[in-house]
Amino acid sequence: MRQAGRVLPEYRALKEQHSFLELVQTPALAAEVTLQPIRRFDFDAAILFSDILVVNEALGQNYRFRETGGITMDFAVREAADVERLQVGAVRERLDYMPQALRLIRRELGDRTALIGFAGSPWTLANFMMEGGSSDSFARAKALFYENPTLFGQLLEKLTASVTELLRMQIEAGADAVQIFDSLGDLLAPSAYAEASARWMKQIVAGIKQRVPVIVFGRGAHANWDVLVETGAQVLGVDWQMRLGDVARQLPASLAVQGNLDPFLLTTTPDVVAAETRCILSVMGGRRGHIFNLGHGVPPAAKLENIAALVDSVRSHR
Repeated sequence: MRQAGRVLPEYRALKEQHSFLELVQTPALAAEVTLQPIRRFDFDAAILFSDILVVNEALGQNYRFRETGGITMDFAVREAADVERLQVGAVRERLDYMPQALRLIRRELGDRTALIGFAGSPWTLANFMMEGGSSDSFARAKALFYENPTLFGQLLEKLTASVTELLRMQIEAGADAVQIFDSLGDLLAPSAYAEASARWMKQIVAGIKQRVPVIVFGRGAHANWDVLVETGAQVLGVDWQMRLGDVARQLPASLAVQGNLDPFLLTTTPDVVAAETRCILSVMGGRRGHIFNLGHGVPPAAKLENIAALVDSVRSHR
């Protein structure tokens, strides 16, 4: 369950002593934060505590968190010269802290709990790169896609190579599966999604060479399930804005689906969470390959008793 750790009191205690970037970049701390929700809730899988923007950092575009909230980059990628200065060959050296953390987590989990690595999709990362951080509009990457497809392709090629290398590093360090988060996929029109986003994720999946299962989460890509299937992923994550059963019926039976409880429900009550969880499980009717999860990350206002109710509901379902 992505970002489950941030609602825990033990995480908040660590956060009082260390910045978010210190937690991400210090292997022992990243391992500790990853393991905290496993100790409390005994999930079936742990997902590495990290951030999608580490890829931008590896390329030479450092990021930090603003005092007022949100993210800012050291510079914005706007022109050909900015794309040229991005250094694909530095990924392993600059992100070595990540496999170090994964090896610590793997040692602690043993074979009992699965370990999931992840990265942002090239399209999503390009948006942060070109805006120079967080934004209310995220318009620059979309404009580049339409107005200068050659430069857009050069940027996405570098991001694709870097994400592929990062996921290979995670697999080598013990990840049982990896997930690609296309969190800004909903910015694209259905007609543009295949070329602007899915084609690059397809290259990443091919570059991993089926060493472990790959999960692709395309937020808002509701008109492109066939395109997402063509990425070659073994699992498709589904956001909370679709009926999971309807999506599953459109997909090959050999393809697993992940999702898709509305994350907001974790801010309500245990009874509401339990009822909605059982509803999804009933609709899925025991479909093989259904991984129960949220339809996105855990919200900051989630309540611990609601997460516990979700876990209990899934485990007691027959």
